[in-house]
Formats: sequence, structure tokens, C-alpha cells
Amino acid sequence: MRLKISLLKEPKHQELVSCVGWTTAEELYSCSDDHQIVKWSLLTSETTQIVKLPDEIYPIDLHWFPKSLGIKKQTQAENFVLTSSDGKFHLISKLGRVEKTVEAHCGAVLAGRWNYEGTALVTVGEDGQIKIWSKTGMLRSTLAQQGTPVYSVAWGPDSEKVLYTAGKQLIIKPLQPNAKVLQWKAHDGIILKVDWNSVNDLILSAGEDCKYKVWDSDGRPLYSSQPHEHPITSVAWAPDGELFAVGSFHTLRLCDKTGVVLLLVKLTTPIWFTCWKVTSVNSSQVYISSVPESSQTEWSYALEKPSTGSIFNIAWSVDGTQIAGACGNGHVVFAHVVEQRWEWKNFQVTLTKRRTMQVRNVLNDAVDLLEFRDRVIKASLNYAHLVVSTSLQCYVFSTKNWNTPLIFDLKEGTVSLILQAERHFLLLDGGGIYLYSYEGRFISSPKFPGMRTDILNAQTVSLSNDTIAIKDKADEKIIFLFEASTGKPLGDGKLLSHKSEVLEIALDQKGLTNDRKIAFIDKNRDLYITSVKRFGKEEQIIKLGTMVHTLAWSDTCNILCGLQDTRFTVWYYPNTVYVDRDILPKTLFERDASEFSKNPHIVSFVGNQVTIRRADGSLVHISISPYPAILHEYVSSSKWEDAVRLCRFVKEQTMWACLAAMAVANRDMTTAEIAYAAIGEIDKVQYINFIKDLPSKESKMAHILMFSGNMQEAEIILLQAGLVYQAIQININLYNWERALELAVKYKTHVDTVLAYRQKFLETFGKQETNKRYVQYGEGLQIDWEKIKAKIEMEVAKERERSSSNQSSQNTGLKH
Repeated sequence: MRLKISLLKEPKHQELVSCVGWTTAEELYSCSDDHQIVKWSLLTSETTQIVKLPDEIYPIDLHWFPKSLGIKKQTQAENFVLTSSDGKFHLISKLGRVEKTVEAHCGAVLAGRWNYEGTALVTVGEDGQIKIWSKTGMLRSTLAQQGTPVYSVAWGPDSEKVLYTAGKQLIIKPLQPNAKVLQWKAHDGIILKVDWNSVNDLILSAGEDCKYKVWDSDGRPLYSSQPHEHPITSVAWAPDGELFAVGSFHTLRLCDKTGVVLLLVKLTTPIWFTCWKVTSVNSSQVYISSVPESSQTEWSYALEKPSTGSIFNIAWSVDGTQIAGACGNGHVVFAHVVEQRWEWKNFQVTLTKRRTMQVRNVLNDAVDLLEFRDRVIKASLNYAHLVVSTSLQCYVFSTKNWNTPLIFDLKEGTVSLILQAERHFLLLDGGGIYLYSYEGRFISSPKFPGMRTDILNAQTVSLSNDTIAIKDKADEKIIFLFEASTGKPLGDGKLLSHKSEVLEIALDQKGLTNDRKIAFIDKNRDLYITSVKRFGKEEQIIKLGTMVHTLAWSDTCNILCGLQDTRFTVWYYPNTVYVDRDILPKTLFERDASEFSKNPHIVSFVGNQVTIRRADGSLVHISISPYPAILHEYVSSSKWEDAVRLCRFVKEQTMWACLAAMAVANRDMTTAEIAYAAIGEIDKVQYINFIKDLPSKESKMAHILMFSGNMQEAEIILLQAGLVYQAIQININLYNWERALELAVKYKTHVDTVLAYRQKFLETFGKQETNKRYVQYGEGLQIDWEKIKAKIEMEVAKERERSSSNQSSQNTGLKH
């Protein structure tokens, strides 16, 4: 990935350019100390002076009124706020007319920002005050008063908090009075710029200590750069939160959200950029790291570029493909993000120019060039399809044929996310969420109250063949679940609610809809799994692991991987937690992950290959065993004999443990017996033999459910089959005395049996009866064990007779 730099030979401004701002992806406004506001058209390469401000107005900061979601026409969206050195801010129209001027601060107004809804404006100044204004410029409140100038300000993602600078400190102040204020020392010099991204909820800061830093919203440090030659004068997040740009004297950097420098551009003669080196190679992995700036080999890719001075302000275009920088020598520098790469199996796609992609098949080194009418904004390569969104259209390519893409028009050109599943793909833009088939047919568009698509990303939206999951940003403990085919809430419309905030979600990709599972990581970094099918009763949310930082499902089978603290963990069969939680540790594969350094991220899990991005930006490929995926395939096709043969061939405990859990889940107790015996679970082998000897299929099913811990479902099956005594007996066996007596009294049978077993239990432990109900029903009752045994034998005989009768009826039906 790199930046393609554009800079005019002669600057259009005579003085320092203080601020820039995009109206559309092709139009930019710039303000300068020469009092001019200039409009730049990238389509026609023309510049136009919009207005010449009075000589006493020296612009400092500019911010366009946000475009409201789903509203195409809005007059105020054509306005911007301009702060100036005379203590005022000005609301100016797109045509250059000053709509309103407001006396705001004593001394210069150093920054002004609209909130995300456009309902409020925050300004900060040399007087150390932070003020909140209405959208018409009426003062609402003075949020805070500092003793030092406040150089920069940013809104929190929910527009309920404000982040501002105070010397070397960063402060997050909620709008609610008496709410807790968060403050921490962030730099060793005065902080000049901050930015807070609404999608990833991360904070950027830059200061006179020549460093830029990345923080989470609780003020915890995630990344700190090395000291640079000059103070960092500007930072800005890309709209989707994946990249950010850093500006300094003669310097522009493009960085990944983890902080690593993807590209360094020295805006002098010549321009240099960051290069990479391979550090080690083995049979399954390639390790790559960035070369430190001090030791970089200098590769010149452009000559005779004029210097720019300090870059005082950086603005990203709405679609996140372009950067504009306000330069100290009167220039406005433009940079376009190119050479992005997407990989899937043997295909590599590279964005070589704004409208051109190169596809390379590494198996035969065949190369295809894909030309587009408009600028490429987003792309995704997965499931044998390449989906590309331009500013006006969506292109769908099949990896089997790159020559004839399917093309359809987009409702809105600013696609911020593309997600793919095997059968369809999802587009997310400022107007909504849209699901399309790979044939270009519109399928559905899910909606929910308070939906804000501008703050969703790949960690908060997940797609499978039948389900769409979206984390609620208003209440981060909630996950919305929708049917992919209709866009309606899944099941009975019940939301998935967790006890703490959810950070990342992921749906499994294979299997039936009824078995669909969602895995998620919460704020405590605990990994949970639960079913998306939610009818009536609360589905169990079960913990799979702790200290999990990132996760991904395989695209070919339901295998889950994650990075746990210092370990890379693969859950070969996560559903084991629903079947037999005791053997879950035996179904895991673990290896040391300390080599991935701090804050690694799983990029993809394709087949048996996991791609991990390390904190320094390098990609590491890990190959896991292919045998568990083959086992999943055999089980899904009910090829149990093949599955057993595979396990005997591989001779690994993890395979046998997975097969044991799979067999129980699919009610194949013969295979389960073999698998449990192979891993030494003798007690469970004995219980399986007991189950196999039970007279009726209802009893077998109930005991299989009990084996998996589903006591309530087991009882329901027995009661529905009329096997009341058996339902009572399983409660007695589990010492669930209250429920056993409740069933006996309700169905008026075997009350004496329950009382007899209770009495025997108490005698064993030398205790007296204290339960009032048992005292009530046991008063004056004489226990006759011979009579009770006869009744039990009669119940067993009745069950056998019933089972034989049912079997005979089925055989007669088959003959006819």
C-alpha cells in the first residue's frame, strides 16, 4: 500500500494554508492566511476562489456540517464552520457567503467541530475554554475552563463526550454534569492535535515531543511512535478507522490503525518510501518486518517535488481513498491510496491505479487487468468472488472468469464495508445495509432502531449464509440477529443480550440454520459462544476462553481460531461445550504466540491457513492440521466409518475427542463409544453402554440429552412419551429431590418410590428429614421396598412392551 502524491508546481495560496475540508470525494475547500477560500475540483483539475475574507480574519480550522444519514437534501449540509484568530467562528455557505459570525473566545478560536448528528458544535480557544454551541450558533454551555490554550478537540463516537488537549494532558469530558472526567498525561510536550474515530473507538494524539500515539477510549496506550525529527503537526483517521495519516515538516505518513507506518513520504527532493524485508522463511510461514527508517534502502519513485513545509491539517475524503494536506508554504498536497492488496487462495489482487486492478494467479503466473469507469473505493476477495465498489457502481467478478463481471448501480457511492459469505455479500454505506446475491439480485436490507451505519465495521457486523449479526452501538451489550433472506429479526425477534459490552462478533459459516452459532469477545476479553436460534427459552451463552484478543471462523468448516494472551488457540469443534464440556480441552490445538508481538490481529482463516497481522504490519501465515476439516466433512455427510478410520490413521487425541463430541451431538452412540474409549474416558463408555441397553428410543434420547447436560429437555421428552416414572427416576438419580416429588404428586404415581429413595439417601448420610413437603407426604407412610421394586420392574416391562409394539407397527407399515 502506498500514497500517490499530487502537488502543483506553483501554490495557489500566497501564505500558509491552515485548513482543508472535503465536500465530496472530488471537491475540496482550502483556507489560508492570505484570507482566500479556494475550491479545488479534482475532476477538472481547476481551482476557484470562493471568497476573499476581510484582512482581520486569519483562518485556523474548518469543518463541514455532517451529512445526515439517509437524507439527500439538507441545506445546512452545504455550510461549514471556520474558526479564526480574532476570537470568532463563522458559519459560511458553500458559495462563500458568511451566514453568521459569533464572538466565541478571548483570543484565537483554535478548533471547531460539529458532532456526528450535526446538532451541536464544540469550539476551543487560547483562553482555555471549551464551549458547546447549537447548530445555529447559540451558546449552550461552557463545558470546561483550562489554564492553558486548548489546541485541538474531537467528539466521542456517541456525541456524548468531548476529547480535548490541556498542555501535555488529554481529557475526556462527558456532556452530562457531574459525570466522571478521564484525564491522563499523554505526551512529554504540548499536544497539538487529536482525533477520535467513531468506527474503531480509538484516539490519536500528536505533539511537540515529535511523537504520535494511539489510545483506546479508556486512555490506555496502544502504540507510541519513535521520536521524529520535527513536531507532529497533524493527525487524522480515515473514515473506516483502518488507516490514519500523520503530517510533519516535509513529511506525510500513512499508518495502519495499530500505529505501524505503512508508508513514509518525504516531501522534498527526492521522495522516499518505507520498504520491507523478509526475516525468515520455513515450510509453512513467512516472516516479514518493516525496515527501521534509519536503515532503509532509499528507493526513489518521484523526483523534483517541491518541499511543503509543515502539514498543519489533514483531511480524508468521505470515501477514505484520498488525503489532502494544508502546507506551510501555500501548497495543498493531495495523496491517493493505491497498491492495496487482497489475497484468497492462489489469487492476488492489487489496486495499481485509481481505476485499475491487477489480478495474478500465482499457480500459473497469469495476469489479468481490470479497468473500471470510476474510482475504486472498496473491494473484497473471498469465496471465489471479487466484489469491487466504485463511486457509482458495484462489480462482481468470478475467479473462474475475470472478463465478464456483473455490474449494478449503487444507491450511494460511499461504501464503507463489504462482507462476503458463500451465497451472498453485504454492502454497507451511509444509507443502510444491503444484501445481494453474486448474481446481483437484491435480497434484503435489515434495519433496527437507532441504526448508524457510519460506525459499523468488520468486527461489529458478521454475515453467514442465513444470518446477519450486528452489534448495537447504542447498547453495546446487545447483538441484533436477522434472517439474511428477509432482513427480518431472527426467530421470535428476541435480541441476544450479554452481561457486559461486546467488542467483536463472528458467525460460523457452515451447517444448518438451526445449528448456526455466533462467537463473540466481550470487554473482559472473554470468548463466548451461543446459538443464534432464539425461540422462547433463553439460549445458553457459554464461555470458551479467556484473554482472547481476536478470533475468526474457518470458511470451509466450523473450526474457530483465536489469539489468547500468549497462545494461538484453535477450537477444532467448539460445539463440544454443548455436548461434553469435560473433553473441550482435549479438542484444542495450542501453540506459542509470543512471536506475533503485541496486539496481533487475525486477518483471515481460509481452508487450513490462518493469516495474522503483527503489530509491525507484517503478515504471518500459519498452517493448521488439515485432518479436523476432513473429519468435519465426513461427519456432515454421516460417514462415521470413514471418520473412525481417519482418527485411527492420524492417531491424535484431539481428533478422537472431536469425533466423540460429534458422535454424541448426532446421536451415533456406537461411534461415540469407540471414540471415548480411544481417549480413555471409561466411565462415559460405561454410561453409553447403559444408554444402548435402554428399552425405548425416548429413554435413549433422554439419557443422551442428560449426557450433554440438558436435564430439562430430557425430562420433557420422557413426559411427552408418557414415561412418567422414568422422568421421576432421572431426577432421583441426580438428587433433584424437589422436582422428583413434584412430578410424583402431579401425576399421582410413585410418591412412595420417591419417599423411599429419599429416606435411603438420608440414612446413608445420617441426617434427619427437614424438607416440609417430604415430612408432610411421609407422615404415617410405611416403606415397603419389595412392593416398590415390583412397581419399578412393572414400569420397565411396560416400557419394553411399548417399545416392541411400536417397532412391530413400524415394520408392518414398511411391509405395506
